[in-house]
Amino acid sequence: MDALAGLLDGPRARGAFLMRMVMEPPWSVRIEDRAPICLMSMTAGEAWIVRDGDSGDGGGDGDAVHIGPGDIVIVRGPDPYTVAHAPDLAPFARIGPGGVCTTLRGEALSTSMDLGIRTWGNAPNGSATMLVGTYLMEGEISGRLLDALPPVLRLSAREWNRSLMPLLDDEISRDEPGQSVVLDRLLDLLLIAVLRSWFSRPGADAPAWYRAMGDPVVGPALRLVQNSPAHPWTVASLAAKCGVSRAGFARRFTELVGEPPMAYLTGWRLALAADRLRETDATVEAIARQVGYSGAFALSAAFKRVRGISPQEHRTLGGGGTAATGANAGGR
Repeated sequence: MDALAGLLDGPRARGAFLMRMVMEPPWSVRIEDRAPICLMSMTAGEAWIVRDGDSGDGGGDGDAVHIGPGDIVIVRGPDPYTVAHAPDLAPFARIGPGGVCTTLRGEALSTSMDLGIRTWGNAPNGSATMLVGTYLMEGEISGRLLDALPPVLRLSAREWNRSLMPLLDDEISRDEPGQSVVLDRLLDLLLIAVLRSWFSRPGADAPAWYRAMGDPVVGPALRLVQNSPAHPWTVASLAAKCGVSRAGFARRFTELVGEPPMAYLTGWRLALAADRLRETDATVEAIARQVGYSGAFALSAAFKRVRGISPQEHRTLGGGGTAATGANAGGR
């Protein structure tokens, strides 16, 4: 399991919100859905992504981000932002949690702007077309990944492999058995493709854990931990598997990853446990053994020490499912 696969294996899209947005200028939409990640790619026309506090002059970090045909962006939530034809346009619509679309006064717009299956906009033949895919629930494993991303990540059409876009463009308006699963998996593949291109750029400031995966000593250790979290790993056993001394391994791991091996292992196990608590009905005892703890008591003690709450409190607070998607704003 490599760096991206390991981080994305848990919080895969499940009932993601996907739509094709078709607009004729002028247009501007306020996004307040509090989603952890949203991918947007222009298939025609242009748009601007404007986060709260952005100046709109496109002059550097923190400014509005312009996207044209073939470009793709990942917007990191949960802070609100605006998608518009021009950076200084006031929004006429708001998309809230679950894809519910209203005017800024709260009047429903889902019917008046419905253009067909997962298609939404102000003109059926508008000059601006954007494909939108939104992850609705923040998985705990993705926290390490999200922290490594800028608020708005943009790749131009020439900077990434766009081979998935025609397939997504074709599938997004289909209504066939199993279609939601097909779209979820396409969204996952698209996210991985974009992140791989982003981290592989010349001079890219990739996070420490990503760079460490390429190290001949630390990389194999990370894969061992990610693939077999329930194994009773120690610094000595990991060092032996990697063919180096215990002290040398611990020093190299800490330097490259930014934390000691056992701290990384604990964080990985607790992240896995956190996801399984929210996404399954398995008992705390069963989950504890799945991620490498001797039982519910041991997992609860570690969970509370690191996260400040018990596993049961985490399960209760986090809820068991994703937000409602419905057909609002052309979604599911």
